[in-house]
Amino acid sequence: MCVGSRNGRLYRVNANLAFPEAKGNSSGPRCGASLQEESKALKIELNANANCVWQIQRNTNQTIRLTFSHFAPSSSCETESIKIYDGPSTNSPLLGQVCNDTDAIPVLESSSETLTFLITTNSADFSRYFFAFYYFFSPETRLENCGGQLTGPNGTFTSPNYPARYPEFTYCVWHIQTEKNSKINLQFQDFFLELDRNCQFDFMAVYDGLATNTNLIGKVCGRTQPKFESSSNVMTVVLFTDYANSYKGFSAQYTSVPLPGPVEPNTFLTCTSDSMTIVLSKSYLASLGYNETHLQLNDPSCSPLVTDLVTFSFPLASCGTTKKDEGHSITYTNIISLSPTGDIITRQKSTQIIAKCKMENNSTLEVIYITKNDVIQNTTAVGRYNVSMSFYDSDSFSKPVRQSPYYVDLNQTLFAQVTLHSTDPNLLVFVDTCIASPQPEFGSPTYDLIRSGCNKDDTVVTYPPLEHYGRFKFSAFKFLRNSPSVYLQCDILICDSKNANSRCTEGCISRQKRAISSYIWKTNTIVGPIRLKRNLRSADHSESLTKADVEDRPNLQQYSFYTLSFVALISNIIIVVAVILKYHKRQGGYGYQKIQNSY
Repeated sequence: MCVGSRNGRLYRVNANLAFPEAKGNSSGPRCGASLQEESKALKIELNANANCVWQIQRNTNQTIRLTFSHFAPSSSCETESIKIYDGPSTNSPLLGQVCNDTDAIPVLESSSETLTFLITTNSADFSRYFFAFYYFFSPETRLENCGGQLTGPNGTFTSPNYPARYPEFTYCVWHIQTEKNSKINLQFQDFFLELDRNCQFDFMAVYDGLATNTNLIGKVCGRTQPKFESSSNVMTVVLFTDYANSYKGFSAQYTSVPLPGPVEPNTFLTCTSDSMTIVLSKSYLASLGYNETHLQLNDPSCSPLVTDLVTFSFPLASCGTTKKDEGHSITYTNIISLSPTGDIITRQKSTQIIAKCKMENNSTLEVIYITKNDVIQNTTAVGRYNVSMSFYDSDSFSKPVRQSPYYVDLNQTLFAQVTLHSTDPNLLVFVDTCIASPQPEFGSPTYDLIRSGCNKDDTVVTYPPLEHYGRFKFSAFKFLRNSPSVYLQCDILICDSKNANSRCTEGCISRQKRAISSYIWKTNTIVGPIRLKRNLRSADHSESLTKADVEDRPNLQQYSFYTLSFVALISNIIIVVAVILKYHKRQGGYGYQKIQNSY
């Protein structure tokens, strides 16, 4: 434990939370480092022509969270940037990039055991300063009052433990969403975070939209009463704290305000696994000086459906849509061009509506971005792939099992198929992990069927990936302690089929090797319950007893008693008769014995 100061105030620093400086052109600490401490703050100063790599390695079943709360690239992203990779090298999947046009405070999390970041500077001769902080955390750990979804026209929220000190290593994200055609006013009645000129230790970041990687409105710390306003009906608030100097935090209130203007855009974008739908109102197009005849997609042959609205609806892999693999997400983009009419001159501006469907894990939000002059500049929807899992009656996988519960015999072979519902032909499905549980909530106990692509049960057989299908089979079993049901939960990965080295093509791998695997999307799906047929018979018998059956039970039992007594009497008579006949037979044998002739 050591003692230092920040802006004249004392603070505590654990020995493993030092501030190593790395200078690109000096004989001091080397440029880059290999880090294994559970948390560390990094004050990095680099000069021209630096190319430095830091690697963070965790040894426990935790996740690495890294933020760059202060960075100073001053040139183009091509020549000066910070690149963060989800793996042990710069050949691993790219998690994100920080450069001079980054409009966010980047907070990144690894899905592997190693996280690598590379800082590159150009030839301009001056000193660059960066501040980064990382720590390991357990994903299942949850703080009360830490983030969440806020809806309704107004509301309030506070930092964890408010008005007591907020915890260390806090990362909370609040998504605020009000009615369409409104904007959000956010005001802090009480605000007290650690004071620093660059807000690099503890900070609050506010974003215009539901994403945290763009559209930063402001970043604040210290003691103040900030106010923020969004341009639409969605806003995101982030609280990040480090390891020391905690204060009371904040109390905030938001209210919604109707958007001004005579024309309501009535414009939205919807994305599914199969299609993209863009809707524009005629009145809004007219306010821009256009009508439906001025519109066309990347592929002009794809025409809209025109009613009171102008609707473009088309499969993701058609109409000139482009696809971009961005590591752990995939983005489909199409552009609607609004071209002015006239053969010689025009006084209208050419306008483009850029529609992007970004498929991310567990994301279902839709956002519209509008410029100050009411021209749509970028319409973005973040969606998710539609994945389902079903049992089938044979290995032909042609007839799904519709009944629920699914009653089976012990050791019966069960055929399971995961299906990706998408029109994109260049996607591949891989069943990474499947666990079984007697409870639909998947509490203890659980049983591994497949783990990291490896079969953990002797009866499991996995089929090779086939287009949009992931298939496997196993023998039916039951949990002990009279648990009647079995549920399956499978983690599903979706990869670009054009990537020959994706996770979907690797099969069973070790945890260490998994760090360099790549995929574009991950989700999980649940199917069940499975029950044994003997439980079905017991259930059917108990459920088929009517009230009359219960009332007739004494008569039935009495009738059964008399029947049993009669059968016992007849049996006894038969036994007595058999004994008598046997006795007489033996006596008759002696009486008729042949006598020898004496002459």
